[in-house]
Parts: sequence; C-alpha cells; structure tokens
Amino acid sequence: MFDLALSIPQWQGSGRPEHLPRGAAVAADVIGRHAPLHALPPFAGSGTDSDGVNSWGAIMAQFETAQDVLGRLAPRRLLTAGGDCAVDVVAIDYLHRQHPDLHVVWFEAHLDANTPQTSPSGNFHGMPVAALFGEAPAPMRSKLGKPLDEARFFYCGTRVADPAEAAFREERGLRSLDIECLPENAQVHIHFDLDVLDPLAFPHLAFAEPDGMAIDVAIDLITGIARRCDVVGFTMTEFAPADEQAAREGADVLAAIVAAACEGNKS
Repeated sequence: MFDLALSIPQWQGSGRPEHLPRGAAVAADVIGRHAPLHALPPFAGSGTDSDGVNSWGAIMAQFETAQDVLGRLAPRRLLTAGGDCAVDVVAIDYLHRQHPDLHVVWFEAHLDANTPQTSPSGNFHGMPVAALFGEAPAPMRSKLGKPLDEARFFYCGTRVADPAEAAFREERGLRSLDIECLPENAQVHIHFDLDVLDPLAFPHLAFAEPDGMAIDVAIDLITGIARRCDVVGFTMTEFAPADEQAAREGADVLAAIVAAACEGNKS
C-alpha cells in the first residue's frame, strides 16, 4: 500500500512540452486510484533560464514546493506522476532519506545523465540521473540529501545516449537491470518514463525512440520486481497525448503499469 499519490504537472523540463499537461492530468487520476492524491497546482510560466538549465526558475520553484509537501505529509511509500521525468528528482531524494538502502530501477529510453555543463539542449529532463548522483545545479544540490549509491541503481530499456551521458554511465559503473541483482525484500523505487515503450504500441510520446519495450514485457518486469522486492516508490512520467482521444487510449496502459507496481507489491 502507498501512503501518498503526488502529482507534479511540471512540463518546463521538456523541450517538447505541448501535450505534457494533458498527460499529467491523466497520470494523476491513475495514481490517485491507489493512494490519497495531492496535486501540486500547475506552474504557468517558464521562469528564468539560469545555472545552465532552461526554465530553471520554474523547475526550482516546483521542486521546492514538492519538497515542502513531502516534508509536511511525510509518506513512507510514494506514488508520483509527472509531467516531465525530472519530477522524480524530488521524489527519489525524499525516499532515499526515508530508506537509506534504497534501490532505483530507471525504465527509460534515454540515459538522462547529462549535466548543465554537458547537455546539448539545456533541458532538465535530460539531467535527473546525474542530479541524483550529485551533479545537480548548485541551488538544487544544496537542498538534496546524500547521492544515490551506484551499486543500487539499474537502467532498464535504455537505448539512446549522448556521448557525455555514455561517459557518465561508464565512469559511474551504472548497470542494466538483472532482477536477480535486486536483493529479496530490498526497498525499491521504480522510475517509469513512458518513452521506454515501443512507440508502435504506445505512440503518445514527445520523444519517441524506435525499438522500445513491449507493454506486456514492461508490466511483467514491474510485477517481478514488486513480487521480489518492497516497492516503496513508483513514478510515471512523460505521457504526451495529442488530444483527448489519445489520452483515453493511453490511460488504460498507464493504469495497467501502475497496477503492476501496486498489486504485485508485497507490503
């Protein structure tokens, strides 16, 4: 069981944000079926560009608001919905403070391991992994807790990387998921960016990449993790339906993925 479902409808971290607010509303509804929902209000503007990141003012404001909410509501088990995938920085950092041995499984097409110095775009949704390993812009870094342990982090479904991201992964020794590497009953957070899926099966994406994961494979993997481990966090991001019909079509897939994390969970 999860204590809180937190909606962070942030779109400012993306370079293609047009449809993310619609997707964030659907994702919030889905996670709200499994825990009490607290929805952050949408942040209307883009804010200022600074610290090497586009729209940094808006991103930092939403990060601080989410930190305040989590500190006040104090969940031990957290569902989160974006918005862009950088919303998971605040969720994972919070859960890592609650569960010091936290393992993270990162379902994503992209490595998300650029820094403000290496990013070719300046968009923060390409930087959350680096941020969680201590490479966040200084104003955010000062508000984050201890960086993640590289030995407890696993990529799943990644297939696209900038050269700097590939170098970051190699330097840090970040591995691909083998469920057997997750200790039984380990406390785990699952990050699920929908662009991990094959766009031929799930086209509602702002940054679709070919040759992605089948939906049933993703559900089976999440179910396997939830049965083996203690899933204390799950985040769904980057749903970008072009219209209301696409939102309805995609919602069923989101519901099945979230249910796999919730219904398969041991606790």
